[in-house]
Parts: sequence; C-alpha cells; structure tokens
Amino acid sequence: MRKVAELVGNSFKISFIKYRLHLLKDPKFKKVLLNQDEISLSIEKNIVKYLCASIIGQQLSVKVAAVIRDRFFSLLDARKNVAIQILNLEIESMRKVGLSASKAAYIKNLATFSVQHKDRLTQLHACADEEIIACLTEIKGIGRWTVEMLLMFAMGREDVFPVDDLGIQQAMVKLYSIDVESKKDLRLKMNEIALKWRPYRTYACLHLWRWKDG
Repeated sequence: MRKVAELVGNSFKISFIKYRLHLLKDPKFKKVLLNQDEISLSIEKNIVKYLCASIIGQQLSVKVAAVIRDRFFSLLDARKNVAIQILNLEIESMRKVGLSASKAAYIKNLATFSVQHKDRLTQLHACADEEIIACLTEIKGIGRWTVEMLLMFAMGREDVFPVDDLGIQQAMVKLYSIDVESKKDLRLKMNEIALKWRPYRTYACLHLWRWKDG
C-alpha cells in the first residue's frame, strides 16, 4: 500500500508541476498562482447523485443548499440504486424537504433518463467532454454550465472552460482589465485569453475562483 501511495503522490506532484509551469507562461497569471496551494481533481462514481446535488444547489446560497441536500438524500438509501429510489418518491415528499416544484421535476427527469439510458451513463467516462455535454443536456433542467461543473468537479477533466460562469467572468475582467461593450464580446475575449491555458483550463479556473474569493 505504501508503494501505491508513493506512486500516486509522485504522479500528483508531476501533474501539479506540469500544469503550474504551463499556466506561468501567461505573465498575468503569476498573480493568481501566488501563495496558492496545488489543486488536484477528483472523480465521483455516482454521476446521478452529483447531478441531483447540482440541481438542488441552483440559485441558492451554499448554506441553504447544503441543508436541503442533506434532507433530500436522507430520503434515500445510499446502498441502493439512486435513480430508481427517486422515481418511487412522491413529489410531495420531495417538496417537504425544501425542493421547489420545478427542481423536484428536474430531479425526476434525471432519474427517468438514468434508468432509460443506463448504458449511455455508464459509458460517459469514456466520452469526450462535448459528447458528455450533448448527452446530459438532453435532460430538462440540466444546462451546459451544470455539466461543465460535473466535468470539472466529478469527472476529473483537465481542460474545461465555463465561459458563462459569473465568477470566472468577474475574475478575468479584473485580472486582464477587460473592457468590452457586450456579453458576446466578453465571451470572445475570454475564450481568446483562455486558449493559452490549454490543455489545463480546469486548473486555471479553479485557481481563478480561489483568487477572486481570497
């Protein structure tokens, strides 16, 4: 076990050095990386559970979302199939834990899709990012931004750039002194800047969020 841990640790250090050195090629990004610890990506096995949590958290504060998530998942048995259990839940039971009618419906949509397209979901980890986005945005209630967060925080994808994320927009406007007249121009400028971060745009965004909040 010790050798395995050492190998994993060494691999992580190499990955950290590679992405950090790459991002440092952008002179302005040095300010972001200053005094920030390294970042590692994680992989969650239960995509359905992660997406449920994402739907619950939409347009809510972190604190309120956490309370409702805990109440919702207390209705489920973690040892059993999440999607099937959700399909068996009454809407009223979901509303009682704090879910709005629309979010309860979206979670039901997700569960239905998961059962009907089980094979597609089990193969997602082998798919390209855009294929995953195309697949999951078929579900009413799940948009591109939600899937981008899934790719970054639950699927360990290293080169995701959520250009429509407000926090990333604010951070890049501040860091690069972006002055444009329209949202379209802002997105174009952000994508242009982010090209130099490829193939590590996920790490860049995670550091930008930290920089903005800290």
